[in-house]
Amino acid sequence: MSFLVKICGVTRPEDAEQAAAAGADLIGLNFWRGSKRFVEDEQAREISAAIPPGVLKVGVFVNAHPLVVTETMAELKLDRAQLHGDEIPASWTWLPPEQIIRVIRVRDEASLKEALGWQASLFLYDAYAEGYGGSGKRAPWEVVAAGARRPFLIAGGLNPANVAEAIAATRPDGVDVSSGVEAARGIKDMRKLRAFIKQARAAAAKLK
Repeated sequence: MSFLVKICGVTRPEDAEQAAAAGADLIGLNFWRGSKRFVEDEQAREISAAIPPGVLKVGVFVNAHPLVVTETMAELKLDRAQLHGDEIPASWTWLPPEQIIRVIRVRDEASLKEALGWQASLFLYDAYAEGYGGSGKRAPWEVVAAGARRPFLIAGGLNPANVAEAIAATRPDGVDVSSGVEAARGIKDMRKLRAFIKQARAAAAKLK
């Protein structure tokens, strides 16, 4: 499995297109209305159309009904469902594990137990924060490093300046960033984004 870079909270087609051109492997669209980076279906359709083949389209959902997730994924041709809320594994057995990215919001070692019941293609370890992510708050790297389930992405407060340190500390299978590469809320800064991807790739190469 190659090292993955996920750019999340994309709200504009041009940002998706440029993120893919810069080397992003996954692009996340947020369908939780409580998010400051929420996108309506029509907006998401335009963004999705700008994402080239080979780059995975990820729908971010928080406590959504499984039927809503199914319909949204089918309609917008999403590749993965990122479950970012208080979902329980028993409600999601109908979705193939390879389509699930399960988010674990880490506050302490006990938080890691939440991953045990899930079958997923990826786990995403994020900081515990009010509002289910996108807070810019750093995850406790030492806790993640000690007990994360693989394969996993590290998230939470990452930016071009600290992503190499996060990778060295947690040795993840990839990284996820949203606010750390923004010019304004929901608007990506391409200079920051390219720097983030460059730093992440360089740090990942040192893990081998």
